[in-house]
Amino acid sequence: MLDHIFLSVSDVPRAVRFYEQVLAPLGVTARLDYDGKDGPPGHPDLKGFGANGRVFFWLREGVVEGRAVHVGFVASSKAEVDAAYAAAMDHGAVDNGAPGARLHYDPDYYAANVLDPDGYSLEFVCKKWQHAQ
Repeated sequence: MLDHIFLSVSDVPRAVRFYEQVLAPLGVTARLDYDGKDGPPGHPDLKGFGANGRVFFWLREGVVEGRAVHVGFVASSKAEVDAAYAAAMDHGAVDNGAPGARLHYDPDYYAANVLDPDGYSLEFVCKKWQHAQ
């Protein structure tokens, strides 16, 4: 199981605003800021996002590798996929696959794909076999 991921972004305030809007429809609403000076030498400042008592998605200022990263976020329903996609598009994302079934994976795989403002590939996905519909 994945515990956390750090994503380097070119503009931390812009990225925080983007992800606050985009992750909220998925229930990822917890926020935590970590001051790097509290860690070992050279530790970056971090802006964290999470849910259910866990902070697992962290942003840090750094070199952007764009399409080198793909992050899939769990949605508990098709409506959540649609809402996250709409929020992303309203806040500067680029369409990379409108909401719909991804039949090449499974008939019950529903997702939407965008590129965030730094070009990272994001997927909002609901797999029927993982969630009651």
